[in-house]
Amino acid sequence: MPVSSTASSTANAGPLAGLKVVELGQLIAGPFAAKTLSDFGADVIKIEAPGAGDPLRRWRLLKDGTSVWWQVQSRNKRSVALDLRQPDAQDIVRQLASQADVLIENFRPGAMEEWGLGPEVLQALNPRLVMLRISGYGQTGPYKDRPGFGVVAEAMSGLRHLTGEPGRVPVRVGVSIGDTLAALHGVIGILMALHHRNQHGVGQVIDVALYEAVFNCMESLLPEYSAFGAVRGPAGSALPGIAPTNAYRCSDAGYALIAGNGDSIFKRLMQCIGRPDLAADAGLTDNTGRVARVAELDEAIGQWAATLTVEQALAALAKAEVPSGRIYTVADIAADPHYAARGMLQTVQMQDGSELAVPGFVPKLSLTPGGHRSNAPTLGQDTDAVLREVGLSEAQIAALRQRGIVA
Repeated sequence: MPVSSTASSTANAGPLAGLKVVELGQLIAGPFAAKTLSDFGADVIKIEAPGAGDPLRRWRLLKDGTSVWWQVQSRNKRSVALDLRQPDAQDIVRQLASQADVLIENFRPGAMEEWGLGPEVLQALNPRLVMLRISGYGQTGPYKDRPGFGVVAEAMSGLRHLTGEPGRVPVRVGVSIGDTLAALHGVIGILMALHHRNQHGVGQVIDVALYEAVFNCMESLLPEYSAFGAVRGPAGSALPGIAPTNAYRCSDAGYALIAGNGDSIFKRLMQCIGRPDLAADAGLTDNTGRVARVAELDEAIGQWAATLTVEQALAALAKAEVPSGRIYTVADIAADPHYAARGMLQTVQMQDGSELAVPGFVPKLSLTPGGHRSNAPTLGQDTDAVLREVGLSEAQIAALRQRGIVA
């Protein structure tokens, strides 16, 4: 599988070098937020349960007993195995938090308070601490105690209702988009809170609800309902209210995605498909007129696409400067020269000497880009080193390990 470059342990330290982050929680949302920070230089100390660790270590496809996903989600992090149910482990977290810039957690609301790790306690120890809390429904409100996973949040936000074909069972987006959007909103919140701290000297709590993060991306859904009582529904591959934009079946059974909804683009598209009459039609000069006749336009474009293979259609559209593309599989991504040229196909070397392809780093910063400094850690790989950093002696660490509090 072609890849563009090999991740280097000597990569640029990153714009967040010197930022100390404690990551609590597991699976996707909280760890993805911490991963984004670690990609850009933050020192992320990931706290995991002894024995099992983060369940993501065993999700989906495994290589040598560990998920290959783990190599993406936990790269550049350090792993400390602590049993957070134990008071001595909670003391260690308090010590870590007292020295940290950021703490990230995605437990159910109230769990941190039960362990003596709530914001009141941690910020009394470290007033400069920025604390990101990600949960299904947020830290307040009537639903706050409900268990919340990304898939439920996606449904509650309105996204699931819009996904799929009209009249069919609403379908799930094929990745954990709710968790990822919540994580990215959390990172935005952290950076804003750090900026405020730099000006005023105090940290704060960032409360991110999974459903709200998705809802924040729902565009005009609510104002359309407020103004017109319109309840938008699923539209398959089309983009409701914007025309013409759709996926059109070609002669080789593939699909060409065509976005001809700009006014000048539409005219070029109609010339490309051999319909100069539609290009010159005064009723189609703007989006409002095109939306009213979208079925007619889709039929015309579909008839043209059906006479060509996907590659033939895309070549003609590119020549006409009409935005278009085909639907990629991961095999297409791995072989794509643009992905490679942009550094989005990296490789890491596994312990057995094999190479594993992983996504590159986003966003791209011109002076301080993200980079790979270390592979995802084994469980508890850095426990002793981190505990020494907070002042524990070798004898204290050994005693904690003997009691099963650390591993």
